[in-house]
Amino acid sequence: MQAIMETAFDAVYLITVLFLGIRMIRMSGKNTQGRLFGIMAVVLGCGDAFHLIPRAYALCTDGLAAHAAALGMGKFITSITMTVFYMILYYVWRKQYQITGRRLLTGVMYALAAVRIILCFLPGNRWLDADAPLSYGIYRNIPFALMGIIIIVIFYQEARRQNDRVFRYMWLAVLLSFGFYIPVVLFADAVPAIGMLMIPKTCAYVWVVWMGYRNCRKNR
Repeated sequence: MQAIMETAFDAVYLITVLFLGIRMIRMSGKNTQGRLFGIMAVVLGCGDAFHLIPRAYALCTDGLAAHAAALGMGKFITSITMTVFYMILYYVWRKQYQITGRRLLTGVMYALAAVRIILCFLPGNRWLDADAPLSYGIYRNIPFALMGIIIIVIFYQEARRQNDRVFRYMWLAVLLSFGFYIPVVLFADAVPAIGMLMIPKTCAYVWVVWMGYRNCRKNR
């Protein structure tokens, strides 16, 4: 039952974000912000596919333990693409609210992204092992969480300041995504049931993409 339900959910998720992403790219025209959001959605969907498709295959065949290497490589790729996702979302914020300057903030975002990616490449992550160390999972997610905090704060401030009704809850969607994700990183190995939090976390990302799609349609 888990295999069927999880596979169906993941399939709907991937199809939805990829469809909306491609749709935004095609309908954006000269709207740079819309194109950025579309690319961001495609990056999200393609990156997650590297983890979710092997996971679905494992669940429907001989189990997760037999596919540790494929699942680990999928997690590695997803970790990189999610970093790119938040960098693109940062530039969506700049385009949406016509932000200029802020070189220090931009530098901090790039620095955090670089640290995150470097940490992901360290051999201590042991991506291909079934018993990858929790410590490295925490290390590589510290700069990632800091990127998320920055995105939450800047979207909250500008959406409120400019009374942006389309993106007014962008900060909340990102906050929820991290709120559901962090317990999984910390406790899912010890308590597998906590892994179910990835479902609302995924829904939060769909919400992010949907807000971008609504904004793109509005600005056609």
